[in-house]
Amino acid sequence: MRTAAIVLSACLLSACVTDPKPLRGEFSNLTPAQASKENTVNAKVRWGGRIVAVNNKSDRTCFEIVGLYLNVGARPQKLDKSQGRFIACRNGFYDPDVFKAGREITITGAIDKFENGKIGDYDYRYPILSADVVYLWPERRDVDVIVERPFFVW
Repeated sequence: MRTAAIVLSACLLSACVTDPKPLRGEFSNLTPAQASKENTVNAKVRWGGRIVAVNNKSDRTCFEIVGLYLNVGARPQKLDKSQGRFIACRNGFYDPDVFKAGREITITGAIDKFENGKIGDYDYRYPILSADVVYLWPERRDVDVIVERPFFVW
């Protein structure tokens, strides 16, 4: 009975999950890997993942991101499967101490161009986004859930 109540509560709460207002809109279903193969310039996308690196330039900041699948709320899922890497750039300064490697981020914007780079010695073709929205997610906190069985005396 208790398990059924927990499952029902989880289902009801998940039904209320929506993406944050700045991340709403109509976007292409392309993944970063597909976009690199298909040369899809100007496609409007909503991609997210984990930050690999932050590169501040004189007028803008560029983020290298490992693309991950997004959940229904547009937050990157904690999966060990990449959709490909991409670089997203936006005008202004984003502090690399706040937007540090490993943080989850979701970006909306248009594919501006493609650039060849390297991941180690591997040649890689990055889609470059002109970002409209840079959404840094709050850090997740892992917790251990301990379920104790009730002790009954008959």
